[in-house]
Amino acid sequence: MTITDPAKAPGQPAPATGKLGANYWRLWVASGISNLGDGLSIVAYPWLASALTRNPVAIAGLGIASRLPWLLFTLPAGVITDRHDRRRLVFTMDALRFLLTIAIAIVILAGEGSLNDPADIADGIASTPANAPLALVGLYGAALTLGFAEVLRDNSAQTLMPSIVRQDQLEKANGRLMAVEMVTNGFVGPPLAGLLLAVSFSLPFFVDAGTFAVAAGLIFFISGEFLPKGRANGCETKAPASFKADIGEGIRWLRSTPLLWSMAIALGITNGLWTAALAAEVLFVQEVLGLGAAAFGLLGIAGAFGGIAGSVAASRTSERFGPGTLLLSALGIFGTSSLLIGAFPSVGLVFAVFVVFGFFSAIWNVITVALRQSLIPDRLLGRVNSVYRFFGWGGMPIGSLIGGTLVLVVDAFASRDLALRSPLLFAGTGNLLLLAWAWSRLNNGEIEKAKADGVDKKIAADAGLNEHSIDGDSFNE
Repeated sequence: MTITDPAKAPGQPAPATGKLGANYWRLWVASGISNLGDGLSIVAYPWLASALTRNPVAIAGLGIASRLPWLLFTLPAGVITDRHDRRRLVFTMDALRFLLTIAIAIVILAGEGSLNDPADIADGIASTPANAPLALVGLYGAALTLGFAEVLRDNSAQTLMPSIVRQDQLEKANGRLMAVEMVTNGFVGPPLAGLLLAVSFSLPFFVDAGTFAVAAGLIFFISGEFLPKGRANGCETKAPASFKADIGEGIRWLRSTPLLWSMAIALGITNGLWTAALAAEVLFVQEVLGLGAAAFGLLGIAGAFGGIAGSVAASRTSERFGPGTLLLSALGIFGTSSLLIGAFPSVGLVFAVFVVFGFFSAIWNVITVALRQSLIPDRLLGRVNSVYRFFGWGGMPIGSLIGGTLVLVVDAFASRDLALRSPLLFAGTGNLLLLAWAWSRLNNGEIEKAKADGVDKKIAADAGLNEHSIDGDSFNE
């Protein structure tokens, strides 16, 4: 069975009525439900790992495994996205994640008797199960496999948007999409995971699997075809190049656009720093803040409150203050947030900081995603997006390794409390240094210049008028 009806017209942006259209709302609901599952996994996976080990590096290994595919597979995923129907790819990856997660849930259910009680973990009296090493290897393998599916799914999903809504609707459409993702990922998923964990370790994973199944069904019913331009109806305008050549084309295009190149570097560094800060988050929450599984999940609510507000306000605040002002403010907030939590780790402060952090994270995402979707030519969107995400997300497994190692090293020379706070202090300092670097590169003037130069370039590239200009070492108008 396929999900492409050849009788249907290719996917088209919504008509000029101000409405976003039925296809957009199917994608919106599917993303919300899928992110509910992601919100469950944010709590369920590390809490399960903490039932197997108290070693910070071993727990950080879970983050490394889940993010390593962004380093290894992002570039090939971009080529695949630009060669195939993008909706079909999203559907297939959601279906695959359902199958993988339901298998994980069944395995956890079978082995639940050997795990510590979730309440014992929160009270600090957890023991190491006899089968912990083997179980950790299996958990790493599951996280790695799901990560590969997530890379291709997310890259394909972002390239769908310009084919579903008009260009002048991108910020609004992405803002609403980000809002529902924040609600389900941060507001509903984490606390729900905490409640489900109180019942059994396997229950959050069964629910997670169900969200992927529902999301896949909704993507199935998005109407039309979503092949990249130049490949409509299965007809290509030229013979396909090699993977290496296609990846090189995406790299050259991104490198020739200073704004997007700087955004990718900034995102990569700040993502690496933030994953370093949170590498041993579950231990920080348990041992420094003294919170249990349910309260750990509630932390996500604070970030979600801010994220929802930021998603809704992104378009309006961008018009008022300028997107560059907001991007630079976000980098400053990221650094300040980490320093405050690391220096003054009280529960109330952590909740308050998470609200502000979530607000600016959402604004960063809405602005940068809309800029990429509006500036990158459709036929290159998957590849350039994947190169961007390679730099933007590839540092995350490295950050997890640095954070976990930092805790282990500091723990050998200082108190456990300082050891668990040290990654946050490290990340905060790094983000403030990054802000100084980005000051002249991500300001309002640079963004307006990129918009003025980029729209004409995109139109020409989509029309196939300047394909020759990206075959060499640089992109020349």
